[in-house]
Amino acid sequence: MSPPFVFPQNLIALEEDVGEDAGHLSVQNTTSISSLRPSDLEEFVKGVSFDLSDKELFCVEEQEIFDRIYSLVKCFGDLTPSCKLNIVESLRSNFSVLLPNIDSLFRVPASPTSEEREPDDGDRVLDRLNSHRNAFKIYTFFLIHVVLAQESNGASSNTSKVLPSNRKKHLSNSWNWESQRGRILNLIANSLEINLSSLFGSSDPDENYLSFVVRNALSMFENATLLKDSDAKEALCRIIGTCATKYHYLAQSCASILHILHKHDFVVLHLADAVAWAEKKYSDGSLSISLIREIGRTNPKDYVKDTVGAENIGRFLVELADRTPKLISTNIGLLVPHFGGESYKIRNALVAVMGKLVAKAFNDIEGEVSSKSIRLRTKQAMLEILLERARDVSAYTRSKVLQVWVELCEEHSVSIGLWNEVAVVAAGRLEDKSAIVRKSALNLLIMMLQHNPFGPQLRVASFEATLKQYRKKLNELEPNGPSESVLDSVPLNSDSGSDDGEIVDDNDKVKEQDSLTDSCMVQEDEQSTQMDNSVPDVGNLEQTRTLIASLEAGLRFSKCISATMPILVQLMASSSASDVENTILLLMRCKQFQIDESEACLRKMLPLVFSQDKSIYEAVENAFITIYITKNPIETAKNLITLATDSNVGDLAALEFIVGALVSKGDISTSTVAALWDYFCFNVSGTSAERSRGALSVLCMAAKSSADVLSSHLQDIIDIGFGRWAKIDPLLARTACIALQRLTLEDQKNLLTNHGSRVFGVLDSLITGSWLPEHIWYAAADRAISTIYAIHPSPETLAADLVTRSYYSIVGVDELQNDDIALTAVQASKLSRFLYVTSHVAMNQLVYIESCVRKIQKEKAKKDKLVAEGQHVDKPHGEQKEDGINAELGVAASEDALLDVLSERAEKEIVYGGSTQKNLIGQCAPLLSKLCRNFSLLQKYPDLQASGMIALCRLMIIDANFCEANLQLLFTVVEGAPSETVRSNCTIALGDLAVRFPNLLEPWTENMYSRLHDPSVSVRTNAVLVLSHLILNDMMKVKGHINEMAMRLEDENERIANLAKLFFNELSKKGNNPIYNLLPDILGKLSNQDLKRESFFNIMQFLIGSIKKDKQMEALVEKLCHRFSGVTDARQWENISYCLAQLSFTDKGIKKLIDLFKVYEHVLSNEIVMDHFRTIINKGKKFAKQELKSSIEEFEGKISKFHEDKKEQEITARNAAAHQQKADAIKNIIVDTNIIQKENAKSEVLEEADGDGEVMDPSMDETSEDVPVPKTVEFEESSHASSQVIQSEEQFDDEVQSPQVVPKGTAKNRAKKSSNTTVSEKVDVSVPSVRVTRSRRR
Repeated sequence: MSPPFVFPQNLIALEEDVGEDAGHLSVQNTTSISSLRPSDLEEFVKGVSFDLSDKELFCVEEQEIFDRIYSLVKCFGDLTPSCKLNIVESLRSNFSVLLPNIDSLFRVPASPTSEEREPDDGDRVLDRLNSHRNAFKIYTFFLIHVVLAQESNGASSNTSKVLPSNRKKHLSNSWNWESQRGRILNLIANSLEINLSSLFGSSDPDENYLSFVVRNALSMFENATLLKDSDAKEALCRIIGTCATKYHYLAQSCASILHILHKHDFVVLHLADAVAWAEKKYSDGSLSISLIREIGRTNPKDYVKDTVGAENIGRFLVELADRTPKLISTNIGLLVPHFGGESYKIRNALVAVMGKLVAKAFNDIEGEVSSKSIRLRTKQAMLEILLERARDVSAYTRSKVLQVWVELCEEHSVSIGLWNEVAVVAAGRLEDKSAIVRKSALNLLIMMLQHNPFGPQLRVASFEATLKQYRKKLNELEPNGPSESVLDSVPLNSDSGSDDGEIVDDNDKVKEQDSLTDSCMVQEDEQSTQMDNSVPDVGNLEQTRTLIASLEAGLRFSKCISATMPILVQLMASSSASDVENTILLLMRCKQFQIDESEACLRKMLPLVFSQDKSIYEAVENAFITIYITKNPIETAKNLITLATDSNVGDLAALEFIVGALVSKGDISTSTVAALWDYFCFNVSGTSAERSRGALSVLCMAAKSSADVLSSHLQDIIDIGFGRWAKIDPLLARTACIALQRLTLEDQKNLLTNHGSRVFGVLDSLITGSWLPEHIWYAAADRAISTIYAIHPSPETLAADLVTRSYYSIVGVDELQNDDIALTAVQASKLSRFLYVTSHVAMNQLVYIESCVRKIQKEKAKKDKLVAEGQHVDKPHGEQKEDGINAELGVAASEDALLDVLSERAEKEIVYGGSTQKNLIGQCAPLLSKLCRNFSLLQKYPDLQASGMIALCRLMIIDANFCEANLQLLFTVVEGAPSETVRSNCTIALGDLAVRFPNLLEPWTENMYSRLHDPSVSVRTNAVLVLSHLILNDMMKVKGHINEMAMRLEDENERIANLAKLFFNELSKKGNNPIYNLLPDILGKLSNQDLKRESFFNIMQFLIGSIKKDKQMEALVEKLCHRFSGVTDARQWENISYCLAQLSFTDKGIKKLIDLFKVYEHVLSNEIVMDHFRTIINKGKKFAKQELKSSIEEFEGKISKFHEDKKEQEITARNAAAHQQKADAIKNIIVDTNIIQKENAKSEVLEEADGDGEVMDPSMDETSEDVPVPKTVEFEESSHASSQVIQSEEQFDDEVQSPQVVPKGTAKNRAKKSSNTTVSEKVDVSVPSVRVTRSRRR
């Protein structure tokens, strides 16, 4: 009998325990495979294979065969493919035959009785059992090591470079290892399913055997290539599941599985399959429960450090919940404590797990009432956790929660009762600070609309009308009359409920309610008001209540979505592309379900076509095509006309851009263009003049991309655009002018040839006639004059005639030189029109000159290009020779200079014809200047002032001399004009002047910035826009007044604040971010402004947030720290420290802050400053490395100690000052008391005199030298006493004075009054101190 086989730690260990005393089977004699020749190796392998096939199955335990097999397996990678195939097939076939033999060994017939049994039978059976057990172990051991050897050899060969000759040889003798591997592993898995308990003599197999199998199977899980083989992976899953579940090898298996999960991310799905297979195969979830228990026991702090492991464990839990939801639902309590951990990845996983459980673990309705109730409470608890986690501290977790709700909506796992709670959470997350959360919230709302249980129309009015009718029906059904809201009496935890609250899937009832709700939805408000009182009968009282409850829930949902419209409008202006794209998708879904205000919000997406982000533009374009471009051309034309007539100026520009793009792509077809012409020509019944104008406007937009759009309907444009319909809709004439401007050159020639006189006659009547309303005339005249300059061959002649006739239409113009002139309203209107025509002609003349210059330059450049390319230009030989000479002499350059001189002279002649004579418009310039200075007249006619100032600004833009002469007037008007329209127009004109004449406007920069403080919202808005344009386009330097723009970040008007934010965002993108250099200056100036603390903090937080570079942040630390030394105001200290706290600190930044301690140590006594420094320290601790953390902690202790010391010093100083004040008060009291005593003594001496009179000794007066003489004299004068007190002086001590007789009582009274006055005057200052002292003594 061979010794027993014990699984070693590894293959080589079999050689270590050699000898007869080893006690178990080991290798005695190894064969050096590498030393054998190929032929000898073939013979050696054949011999082993022959022995295995010829002898008994358990011959493998014979020492010689065992040694030879060991030698082959040890060097398995060096064998030829044929040798590998022979040895593998031999081992595998023998093992596959051994397994049924082991089963049959325990199924032998009943043995004879104990009396009949021979004594040697028991020993023989035992020996046979031991041989089978040994052979089972050996075959398992060698086959597993064959797989390990081949896989390791395959991995090394994949990573190493193989020579071509070797590769060719290898391919020619290749063998299919993948199929062999699958067979071997499946054979191992099958071996675990036989009766191993009898084979090993115990309920569970030998732990040494299980440890070997599980350890190596899990090691194979670490081979990603092996796991791609489905057969091999399935076999490994069976091995792990069987060992852990059937043979209770749990503890070690769980530890190994978790270890692998922490290491590799690719094993997550496969290990989840293994655990799920075990639970399904043996109906035993012990492996799954053990893993969950171990994960639950893990310290949450460990997952913070091991982020990869946390992510893998989280994914594993999610996959496990997806495969075994019921099992996980009963053990989810073990994982809930991890919601309190710091690892957001684990929290994300738990949220996803609960989503899977809610969707899958509670679908069945079988079981007892008590178990159903428990499951329902578990589900409700999970739903509450999911709602609560939407406010998680981590944005990733909040986003994951919303994604889970999206999945639940897709699975129809959200009940009606919970629907509105989820909608409120999603709507609230639209304002989340994190873009990923907002994106998830938008996706959730889209999914909730798509899967909503309330019907295809969600208009509030429809719900209210339907609900009103069914409430009336309910009141008729209820015997006791009206009751409380149905929502208060009907539980909405589910679509329908049973007695115990369990969800009942009553499809018929739900379908009935949905169809009935849809049938009661009305399309328009008029229909909702005209509904009759009869409604379909839905059944009994309870069914009616249920339907009303559903309608009330639908109404709340509709109102919730409608309330998000303002937020969605803000999100369309977000800097995050995902916000914009998903907001547009949500608005499209809202429009599909007819949510209130959704269409108006969708129109606000049009300006986004100008976005530089390609994804945003594509989102807008796709949405536009989906909503407005339909297969029906008439419907498409109707949509575009509605957009054109209802849009403002900004939306029209965006609409023009997108219509042009769609026409060029062919998305707007020719049939749609034809439908637009039908609307314009009133060929469609019911077309109004307004819709005709809208159609022409859209056609003008299309003409930008397709020039032939307008050419076929020139006659219609003239007849309708300037005909009787223009009097019905005056803007139609203006649109017709735009259409004429969009004509091609060929069409313009045809127009001039066939309809020239008529067209210009109509344009003349538009400008000089009075048939247009006043508010329409200006826009029409603007376009008419521009059209004349666009299509007339010599526009200056016609324009001069217009100006002349407008000039002579004014009555008493010359009298305007007098300040006391009085105009009538008609005269003021005519004068206003004249000024507008004159100035607009002047501006168009300037543009016309520039266009002529560009045309000449373009032709010259084209000619030069042809010459440079060597192409022949048809010229006489003499001219070609002359051009060559001119080129050599540089005459071509002088031609360019001459062209510039001529254009400059032409521009000057618009206002001033020459040095001695003014031209037509120049005649009007002095009149205009005089008129604009007549403020008393202009105050009576605000429209005249508006027109006059526009004309003044236009002439200033044209001529530099006129501009310089009237700049003072312009700034006076822009600052003091009572009309905000005038101030707004002048503010816009200042921007044009700054572009045209920057040197003239440079001294007035401060005045331009002062417009940011104008009380009018429109003026401030235009000021922000103008300054933004000038600064961002480098037409105005960012000077020391940029703090005025920063203050607009906190403007009371939201649009102005948003424009200011946009300005600083764009400014931060220029160059090296100018905000970095401007920030200290802005900080200093804002600190001196009368700003609220909150506003200051918001401004600085926004500006600092626009600085992203670490180097700039580090430099700002130094700059801000040095500002502490230059200020003494505590408020400025607080402001600077707040700005420091808003910086993003790096390691270098923290070190700089620590190094500059001496610079700011004197401000640390301030409590608010100290709080800001504590914020900085807390920030630093989060990202700092270990060595820096110690420095930060040391720094924290240093500033804390310094802060406390400073506070103690201040308290001591205050106490000393208070003590000194008390001491001074006591000293004053003592002095005053001595004075009183002296005065009292003096009065006592005076009282000793006789009744008739007293002789006063001058020497007695020496005691009163301390009494101030002026005060005594002053008192005596005020009391009108006739007697005087004579004091002796030191120089007259020896002089004898004659006694003075004083009337009785006079001296006494005088002395008392004098002493009292003196004491009161001296003690008055310290009276409060005296009172406090006395009260304490008492």
